[in-house]
Formats: sequence, C-alpha cells, structure tokens
Amino acid sequence: MATLGELERVVMDVLWDADGDLSSNEIRDRLQANGGDRNLAATTVLTVLSRLEQKDFVRRDRAQRPHLYRAVMSREAHMAELMHEVLGSAPDRKAVLARFVGQVQPSDVAALRALLDGAGDRTR
Repeated sequence: MATLGELERVVMDVLWDADGDLSSNEIRDRLQANGGDRNLAATTVLTVLSRLEQKDFVRRDRAQRPHLYRAVMSREAHMAELMHEVLGSAPDRKAVLARFVGQVQPSDVAALRALLDGAGDRTR
C-alpha cells in the first residue's frame, strides 16, 4: 500500500469528511478554511489529487465539469490496511500483537473483545 505525504493526508481528510464528491476548488477552499495558513494554488491541489489518483486513493469523475473527486476507500479501511501492512512485515507477529494488546486503552478492551468474538461468527 502506498503511503501518504502530509499534503496528501490532509486532502484525503477533506475527502473522507465530505458528504459527497468534491471539485479541486472545493477541496482547496476547505483546506484553507480548516487550516487557515494553507494558501494553496489550484495547481498544487490538482497535482496532489493526480498523485492520489495514481496511488488509487481517489477516483475522478471525468464526465463532470469541473471534475469531481471522491475517496476510493473509507478512512477506517485505509487505517486497517496500514495495520495489516505493519503486522504483515513483522518477523514475529505474535510478539507485535502482544505488545499492541498490552498497550490498548482499557476503554478499547471491551470493543476489541466484542469484535474478536464476532469474528468467529463470520468464519463459520
């Protein structure tokens, strides 16, 4: 899975938070509204969107003018893929999982247990 640079990540955050597809100008306007200090040129946003499209993070609707962009996957799906990638590259998966579980916040323990219990139902 491709990684995201800082500007790519903030563009993806805008797309993930959007209720629908956005044009590059709408994305730029939201970045400026959210970040204040981000005075980005339209061409910069288009370049970032082009890179995200090449990395398969966004899809562009070319039938519309201006082109509209949307995230290919949800933020949660992306985060889960990152977690699987890290776990998959570990020489000792059990040790990594043990370390992770040992650092889980108490409030997340019940959620993890419920999810793991439910995972058994999906494999049957």
